[in-house]
Amino acid sequence: MTPDPPKAQGKKMRILLAAGLTLAIVGGAAGSAQSKDYGPGVSDTEVRIGQTMPYSGAASSFAAIGRAMSAYFQKINAEGGVNGRKINLISLDDAYSPPKAVEQTRRLVESDEVLAIVGTFGSPTNFAIQKYLNAKKVPGLFLGTGANRIAEPQTYPWSMGWQPNNHAKGVIYAKYILAERPNAKIAVLFQNDDFGRDYAKGFRDGLGDKANSMILKEVSYELTDPTIDSQILVLKSTGADVLIDISTPKFTAQAIKRMAEVKWGALHLLSDAAGSIASTLVPAGLENAKGVITVAFRKDPNDPIWANDPGMKEYMAFMKQYMPDANPTETYYVFGYATAQTFEHVLKNCGDDITRDNLMKQAASIKDLELSIMLPGIKFNTSASRYTPMSQEHLMQFDGTKWVPVGDVIDAEK
Repeated sequence: MTPDPPKAQGKKMRILLAAGLTLAIVGGAAGSAQSKDYGPGVSDTEVRIGQTMPYSGAASSFAAIGRAMSAYFQKINAEGGVNGRKINLISLDDAYSPPKAVEQTRRLVESDEVLAIVGTFGSPTNFAIQKYLNAKKVPGLFLGTGANRIAEPQTYPWSMGWQPNNHAKGVIYAKYILAERPNAKIAVLFQNDDFGRDYAKGFRDGLGDKANSMILKEVSYELTDPTIDSQILVLKSTGADVLIDISTPKFTAQAIKRMAEVKWGALHLLSDAAGSIASTLVPAGLENAKGVITVAFRKDPNDPIWANDPGMKEYMAFMKQYMPDANPTETYYVFGYATAQTFEHVLKNCGDDITRDNLMKQAASIKDLELSIMLPGIKFNTSASRYTPMSQEHLMQFDGTKWVPVGDVIDAEK
């Protein structure tokens, strides 16, 4: 066979090189396209998520959480979104009603086709939707409940809480009492649901073999009760000098006020759910609330110690721009702001693989995350077997104007 002349060989080589370059470009484009993997509600420009919140009903004070999350995502979107995608949060009212939460969540998943449920508030509402979301393999992330069963990855691999669970909070209070008041005579008031029972069990477990001798009486109330005046009188009659009050804002305010009226001077420890000055202590009367203790993991906008803190300045600027009509000192706004920041962190780590599977994988891979609005020393950590991002709290005592830190951060797991 006669070989091609040099000129023909050169032409053939150019054709082969051009063809190879074309294939490389096409292959590269295909590879780029294949590197993007999207779940429901996700496109090149949007990530659609959902939640339900008690915008009406007995727990409506917690609606501030949903409003702050929506506003924070507006801020993120105005800045270009996360990895170029805007976050579209669809936030619906559940009135703190489990049946309503189920109805609205089904709508979000089946009609709105959201990628995930993020930040839904409340133990009863989250319990109502948990099995449904897990059956559908829809992530329920950073849910606003400390209920223990929201952080059981072996049973519910698609559900993850956010704050320390209620059992851990109870343990933290027990550690404090054992260290500071080892001879305390204790009365316990708790809401008769998983929130209250988990918290009370954690406290009892934390006291260990001293629980039976230190706890004089435990009394519950129902969320539907109009008041807890009778429960306070029963507990006062025991002679207890410490009250562990595991209730929500409306009832905590009643307890503080009633204790002042009957002159029961017991040390009053509140659940973190009732730690808001605006929603709990103001209705109770600030003078009546002086000396009460709660646990916290986020900075308090009411405390002047944070006035020049960069994280607080950033938060206050956010409130001024995106929630100008809201009260910036309401700590539930801080809760929502930080929850949204946590989701932003996880979504950023997903890159272009924004599937439900990868979202859960990244949520379960948080390592020593510190948010600027959290108290110093509070870190987020998760793993495939740890679905409670936080286990630390700082005790805070109200001085009549603001919360003042007591001691050091306490870790329920150490």
